[in-house]
Amino acid sequence: MGLRQGRDRERGAAAVEFALVAPLLLLLVFGTITYGYMLSFRQASSQGAAEGARAAAVGAQAFNTTQEASRRTAALASVNEALQSYGVSCSSGATCTVTFTTCGSARCVQVLVSYPYAARPLTPKLPLVPLPQTLSYTATARVS
Repeated sequence: MGLRQGRDRERGAAAVEFALVAPLLLLLVFGTITYGYMLSFRQASSQGAAEGARAAAVGAQAFNTTQEASRRTAALASVNEALQSYGVSCSSGATCTVTFTTCGSARCVQVLVSYPYAARPLTPKLPLVPLPQTLSYTATARVS
């Protein structure tokens, strides 16, 4: 009879333990998913900036100031294509700048993609899961 009485006192202990551990486990799982998605978006924005710089740098004709607008358009189109699967573009959410500069004796193009991740997260915010304020990436290419 003493053995049965000991088991009765432990009844429901597993449910209480699960109730204590489950929120931490769920926070860990969803935090991992949130960070994975954020890093995937960061990779897409860096790829978009690099593709944008490449698109602006490569041209059929020699570079002159009248071609800056068409090269800028090509760069922004490349960035938008890289970010479209996330529902983000240079005109809605992300800030994209294309700058033509002189680097040494050559002309260069610099593409900056910046996204205010804290203000517009792509996943629901989770308590105790810190996220960056801004995700940004800059790519530079030599203009041919």
